[in-house]
Amino acid sequence: MARNDRRAHYQVTFVVLLIGVAAYSLLQSLVLPVLPTIQHSLHTSQDTVTWVLTAYLLSASVFTPILGRIGDMVGKERMFVVALAALALGSFLAAIATSIGVMIAARVIQGVGGGVLPLAFGIIRDEFPGEKVGGAIGTTAALAAVGGGAGIVLGGPIIDALDYHWLFWIPMIMVIGAGVAARFVIPESPVRTPGRINWTAAVLLSGWLVALLVAVSEGPVWGWTSARVLGLGAVAIVLGVLWVRVELRSRQPLIDMRMMRLRAVWTTNLVAFLFGVGLYSAFVFLPEFVQTPTSAGYGFGASITESGLFLLPLAAVMFVFGLASGRLASRIGSRAVLVIGSAISVIPFVILAAAHNQRWEIYLAMALLGAGFGLAFSAMSILIVNAVPAQQTGVASGMNANIRTIGGSIGAAIMASVVTSSIATNGLPKEAGYTHGFTMLAVTTGLAAGAAVLVPRVRRMTASRTPGDGPHAELAILAAGTLTGSDPE
Repeated sequence: MARNDRRAHYQVTFVVLLIGVAAYSLLQSLVLPVLPTIQHSLHTSQDTVTWVLTAYLLSASVFTPILGRIGDMVGKERMFVVALAALALGSFLAAIATSIGVMIAARVIQGVGGGVLPLAFGIIRDEFPGEKVGGAIGTTAALAAVGGGAGIVLGGPIIDALDYHWLFWIPMIMVIGAGVAARFVIPESPVRTPGRINWTAAVLLSGWLVALLVAVSEGPVWGWTSARVLGLGAVAIVLGVLWVRVELRSRQPLIDMRMMRLRAVWTTNLVAFLFGVGLYSAFVFLPEFVQTPTSAGYGFGASITESGLFLLPLAAVMFVFGLASGRLASRIGSRAVLVIGSAISVIPFVILAAAHNQRWEIYLAMALLGAGFGLAFSAMSILIVNAVPAQQTGVASGMNANIRTIGGSIGAAIMASVVTSSIATNGLPKEAGYTHGFTMLAVTTGLAAGAAVLVPRVRRMTASRTPGDGPHAELAILAAGTLTGSDPE
């Protein structure tokens, strides 16, 4: 029997997908608590070592939607294996790197693996029974989000027991296992979108993303009004406008702007952007806050390992509520779950802004943040997959993840400026900087809750394309609201 004629049991496929997504999500944040260690080992500066994180985010931002689009065209299983191969190669190079240049190049290669998430969503939609799709997507999205927190929690113990090289060896082993299993277990995609890659659009997309993210990443260092930041901002705007025009005029767009204008898509993407601001800022700045020595008048003087434990409630609760999100969505609807999760997420930042002198206050805030983010992240993924034709699942999911990354990069940069706006005589930020930063995040998540209310009720599309349909026939069906499915809304 030909390989594309046999279908693996969807639960077996699911396990393989989860291993790949877990490895990718761990690599997002494992390096965060050990950047000073890498800086010392590779004999570089603090400004340069931050590119170990920035290069990864830039690469993932560029390649996530591109791999999602290619997967929709040539087969999601094939591109899932390609994404895992990039993760494995990048992890190997990072593990053996003896210079900061090699390390940054390795992280760029790892960023190509950002495509695993939208590709996993597409495979789930293609292979799973309809009633299982929501729960599986919710679990996968929760695992992807949890990996960010788990990476920070695990980074310290791995360093203590081994060394920082194992931050890359361990994910590499996971990725190789998942890649081999994916090659032989996951069936080839039955849903394809014929066409070709619009490389002009791909170059323009890459250009404005790189210009924007470099500007916001370096803004706190170069100065927000510096010529370099303003120049990169202008380049991002110009290339972004050109990219939209090229996509609108293209018969085979890389990212269909008609799809992006659908209310269910753009409102969910807006929520993703605002949530990205909160999630990445929490991952980056909470460890810094708790590691601050008590002599500063705040903080807990925590070690790297101890600071990771402060985030443990976030990671654990996020995963539990992410698992519950799909089941809850089948009862009350994904939109309602998103609104509830967004509303809950405001509370922990209010707590952090008003009360952060006791350890239990941090633990409580992190548990609440995990509950809100777990519900909301899973619901967003379900809404995006349900809102677009099966042929565009990869690119739509990729852009949603991409927008979340952009929000995280911008949020972390703004948070850095707020926190460091006032420095004490000991060289550390004043407590007021963190208070103002957490207040800003509370406002941001409040705006996310407001945006969630704007998301329309969406039912999973089951309408199929006929040979005579035009390239946007299914989007027309979608926009008209003639969808059927299991969402109770």
